[in-house]
Amino acid sequence: MSTSVVSVVMPVYNAEPWLRRSIDSVLQQTHPSLELITVDDGSSDGSWDILEAYAALDERVRPIRLDRNGGVAAARNAGIAAATGSHVAFLDSDDWWHPRKLEWQLAQMIAAGVRVSYGPYDRVTPQGQLLSQVRPRPAVDYRDMLKSNHIGHLTGMYERSLGATGFQRVGHEDYVFWLELVRRAGRAICVSAPAPLAWYLVREGSVSSNKIRAAQWQWRIYRRIERLGWLASAVYMFHYTWHAVRKRR
Repeated sequence: MSTSVVSVVMPVYNAEPWLRRSIDSVLQQTHPSLELITVDDGSSDGSWDILEAYAALDERVRPIRLDRNGGVAAARNAGIAAATGSHVAFLDSDDWWHPRKLEWQLAQMIAAGVRVSYGPYDRVTPQGQLLSQVRPRPAVDYRDMLKSNHIGHLTGMYERSLGATGFQRVGHEDYVFWLELVRRAGRAICVSAPAPLAWYLVREGSVSSNKIRAAQWQWRIYRRIERLGWLASAVYMFHYTWHAVRKRR
């Protein structure tokens, strides 16, 4: 397990206020065999300078700078294309990890013989106030994922043996990504840990905070990407809404 290299993909766009905390949480992992691929998506603040400074101090940091802003899907895809590890994990530039996140996750994936995993995390405000604790079910398959996105993107990890994949430029792009990977893998497991694997920063005005738009995105995924019939889409939409309400309690 200690020799398994994890490629951590971090898209960066004008993230100067939070970036150092996110990077430090990766570099301080107890599992040291990793590469941090940071993809600057056309930032206009000091983000790129921060990435270059970290790269000069730690050879595990591999900064990439895109010519222009292409959006989070393009940035993540650039990171995936540059990945060389056996496993890939993701962390956005304003979230952060528990120091033992990768250690716990790899050990349980290998022990269970699975190629996709995820874990518990907390949602917090910029002031550090706890909004909610997300504690997913122990395991999910494709049908479970159609009912709800049980994989918090900042906790997800997959084995590259599942084949080439990427993010589509659609609403809920992370959900579509993990939905496909779970379909390929057959199932995914939740990491059992004594603490949350990660902390998700909730900022006012974030794209995901618009609930009506999020519901519209979900319906399009069922109908246009998964190509489900109207009745099946309606049933899964009911489950999605119910899970969304429970998740925010």
